[in-house]
Amino acid sequence: MLKNVALLGFLLSSAALGQAAPALTPGSGAGPMPIVDAARLFGNRPTAVAADLSPDGDKLLYLSASGAGTTVLKVLDLKTNSERIITQTSGKPEALRWCEFATEAWIFCSFSGNAHVESVIAAFQRMIAINIVKPQLKSLGVGQTYYDIGIHQNDGEVLDLLPEDQGGALLMARNHTAQAAELGSRLTVESAGGLGVDRFDLTTMRSSVVESPRPDTSMFMTDGRGVVRIIGIDVTSRLSGLLTGVTRYRFRKVGQKDWQPLGEYNSQSGEGIYPLAVDQASDALYFLRKTDGRDALYTMKLDGSATTALVARNDKVDIDGIVRISRSQPVIGYRFTDDRPRIEYFDPRYKALAISLGKALSGGPLIDFAGASRDGTKLLVHASSDTDAGIYYLLDRATRQMHAVLLNRLDLEGKTLAPVRAISFTAADGATIPAYLTYLGASPRNRPAVVLPHGGPSARDEWGFDWLTQYLAARGYVVIQPNYRGSSGYGDQFLGDNAFRDWRTAMGDIRDSAKYLGAQGIANPNRVAIVGWSYGGYAALQSAALEPSRYKAVVAIAPVTDLSALRRDAEGFTSEALTKEFIGKGSNLVDGSPLQHAASIKAPVLLVHGDLDGNVRVAHSQRMAAALSTAGTPVEFVEYKDLEHQLDDSGARVEVLTKIGEPLERTIGH
Repeated sequence: MLKNVALLGFLLSSAALGQAAPALTPGSGAGPMPIVDAARLFGNRPTAVAADLSPDGDKLLYLSASGAGTTVLKVLDLKTNSERIITQTSGKPEALRWCEFATEAWIFCSFSGNAHVESVIAAFQRMIAINIVKPQLKSLGVGQTYYDIGIHQNDGEVLDLLPEDQGGALLMARNHTAQAAELGSRLTVESAGGLGVDRFDLTTMRSSVVESPRPDTSMFMTDGRGVVRIIGIDVTSRLSGLLTGVTRYRFRKVGQKDWQPLGEYNSQSGEGIYPLAVDQASDALYFLRKTDGRDALYTMKLDGSATTALVARNDKVDIDGIVRISRSQPVIGYRFTDDRPRIEYFDPRYKALAISLGKALSGGPLIDFAGASRDGTKLLVHASSDTDAGIYYLLDRATRQMHAVLLNRLDLEGKTLAPVRAISFTAADGATIPAYLTYLGASPRNRPAVVLPHGGPSARDEWGFDWLTQYLAARGYVVIQPNYRGSSGYGDQFLGDNAFRDWRTAMGDIRDSAKYLGAQGIANPNRVAIVGWSYGGYAALQSAALEPSRYKAVVAIAPVTDLSALRRDAEGFTSEALTKEFIGKGSNLVDGSPLQHAASIKAPVLLVHGDLDGNVRVAHSQRMAAALSTAGTPVEFVEYKDLEHQLDDSGARVEVLTKIGEPLERTIGH
């Protein structure tokens, strides 16, 4: 039930919220949830995500899953508590990703998807503006023409919202496709195209050029008040024309047009400066830079003095980024993740409010200020935790009242979820590896377990709600999620040479997470399975090939199976050289490819893949299924038509969870 919360000086009382009902766990008489019931509960996509508050603070936009892959955009009137549908996408191939208010009448939205373009799968992204008062829709991208060279993949992004008292406008970084002239034509054509900045007037529905497009430009950054201050220029190889991973940044002084050197960033090494935001009030840039092997937060004055100051660093983890409530609002803090995501606030008002909310809301949730009215009197607050998929609250700072307005997953209201515990274990070489342990009930002893390595590989698992982990826990399994070496967020030394080039270290850490469960008596060593998605799927297959007897079942969703094929998949793209360097070369391509060692895998394997996956081609699973079948290994391969890497379809996800549950039930029980 959604409850109102009374605030007194912004100090909330937990009693005002009520307490959660006693948890029903396997230890208190409730057994594991049946496969089909658990699959339906956790496989359905969220009922409310990507919420945004209107400038007056009286309306709420949000996206809601409806049916299999359909995503519906809704607007909720907070005064009347009535809502209506604005538009929707089918998910095949396009899907709405997010929408925001530009004015009370106009919103802008981004939708994207994958499509077959000749022999490759190409991603596309589009931007539209919608008038929610009177039906009107306008594309915010540069229109395609007969003379375009190549394909138009991305429209661009909104940089700034200009206030309604200036007529209401968007400042956009827009991609212009290169064009070729027709002989004898009087048409004015763009010879090179590239990224530029345009002002899009929402009253006249016309655009005007702010910065002319350049083919080598990859980003623009404004001061939050409509003034372009930073430009990023990609460095390409003179011989191949491919990206090198180096971006050079330039800046402008206030009131000037000329660009001056700022610094550069190398995405391969992580060295250099990585711009985050320009603070207009202090005329300074917030940016990340390595300090003692970890990302630290700095500011640099943009007056030409290059005066730099350290804002924040952490001795154990990277600083992840900055916190601001909206595009036009100042920076109010920064983020980092150790055992759980955390925010440190500069602004004492938000710091005090976040502390009060954290104490008052049960479960010690993660608090995010997700939006604000134009005058700042109303805030959209999002709270979530490991056992709570998330709730949006509207906080009225004038009346000091807060009430819940949306649940992220309505199906989970009142359901008992499994706590996520941050742990660490010691790898074979003595390294300390962070991980998360999830289970229902009392402290587990000799339970069946699932090792769940994350994707990426340059990513990491975090404390919080995860639908796949919760499904496995609801089925009675102990789930361990190791942040193996090669995971991001822990600094350069932990990241190492990346978990493709140094897959042996990553696989060793994953193996040692399974051994830890047995050594601690948490899991029965003879009842352990491994499940993974993307790189996690690769890790599941590679682990099973290296140690055929350790895992009794293997599930690989959208897995990489052949490193040589992954290198070939990158050919023809501007990132080809970077991707190939990341994967490595030589004997590692054979030794580190599960496809080349399919005969070593003895446990039954479930493979799942969407045929529109642009991250990892479906051929990886197709060839792996054939190789396993030839080797005599029990294998089931499920291929989903018109679905991408994340399988954003409730029907497909319910089916996948059901199919995961079946081999686990047969091999390790519950």
